[in-house]
Amino acid sequence: MPFVAGLRPRWMIGLGLWLYDHIAGRSSLPRASSISLHDSLVGEPLKKDYRDGFKYFDCWTDDARLVVLNAMDAKAHGAEIMTRTACLQISKTTNGMNWTVRLKDLIGMDEFQISAKRVVNAAGPWVGGVLETSGLAHENTPRVRLIKGSHIVVPRIYGGDHAYILQQPDKRIVFALPYEEKFTLIGTTDEAFHGDAMLAKISDEEKEYLCAAVNRFFEIQIDSSDIVSTYSGVRALYDDGKSASQNVTRDYRLDLDLSHGLPLLSVFGGKLTTYRMLSQSAVDKITGSKNKSGWTAKSPLPGGDMTGGLIAFIEDQKKSYGFLPEDVVERYARSYGTRIHIVLQGITNMRGMGRDFGEGLFEAEILYLIRHEFALKAEDILWRRTKLGLHVDKKTVLALEAAMPDYVHRVKQVS
Repeated sequence: MPFVAGLRPRWMIGLGLWLYDHIAGRSSLPRASSISLHDSLVGEPLKKDYRDGFKYFDCWTDDARLVVLNAMDAKAHGAEIMTRTACLQISKTTNGMNWTVRLKDLIGMDEFQISAKRVVNAAGPWVGGVLETSGLAHENTPRVRLIKGSHIVVPRIYGGDHAYILQQPDKRIVFALPYEEKFTLIGTTDEAFHGDAMLAKISDEEKEYLCAAVNRFFEIQIDSSDIVSTYSGVRALYDDGKSASQNVTRDYRLDLDLSHGLPLLSVFGGKLTTYRMLSQSAVDKITGSKNKSGWTAKSPLPGGDMTGGLIAFIEDQKKSYGFLPEDVVERYARSYGTRIHIVLQGITNMRGMGRDFGEGLFEAEILYLIRHEFALKAEDILWRRTKLGLHVDKKTVLALEAAMPDYVHRVKQVS
């Protein structure tokens, strides 16, 4: 974090980082410290106006893989996962003993319904809409504020595996992070959003804002023509009445409605970094459980049951699967962990990998993602389960789109 005169004072940043290091208790991460940018490699890409700053250590995750791994873990514990399915309405059965949830398969477009003793409405941006459509909202129902956040991806603008936190004149911060080896990820924005969250996309103003945020600090200058990819999401934040988007709380609120004679829990707000605690609290609240221990706190997600650390695991897999290019083995190990053995089950040579779509995308991985990770479309493979969409050419995309219906059919026939 380069220090910027006129924004947050040094003492405030120092205190914040001290609290960051200590408030969560023991950690394997190094402690924060001040740093001279002129005497450090991290200062080389920056404008010489920035003489010093601060460094701290944090963890990162691939958010899309985190989501799918949680779904896989839920399935392993008995849940039925229905992707591309919309909730149309929640109502009570005629005898009042259960909830009836009306659903719609967005691929086949068939409507059907299920019965449940309890319902958790964790619909994110649509949490209020589900209640209103179902006639279950009331005057005390919490509200959400929709805030759009957008990111841009540009060709890599600096070397190294470190990230930059860039303070902006509007008191926000923008991150620049190494991304998929060849790129830099820059984000995020914060602006009020109105409309269908499914249609959110980056605006020209957001592109300009993020480019300007980077250009204030780096010697290399970028503009909209450098952007190779973008993505946008809508945060459904609990509306605590604050005026500025960036000041709205990132905390969550669980609203348990028992007025209908059946438990209905709605989740307002929340964020990725607190998702497990939110989930644990939701389960405790809707079941009335007094057990606050939460077994998931120490249980690895699918593929995470490795010993000796990730680096050693990767090296072992390179030896075990020597017939594969090393970069492919490393990507598999990072993406699937110990489930690499399921991806490559029974495969001992390149012929066993099946069709080669280019850039390290083989039929074996595609079939694994359909069988085990709910992939149905080419975009599921290229963007939601992997980030290969950044690396493959149009020919590969078209070939995969053409092949997916047959692959999905084959998997369904076997299962």
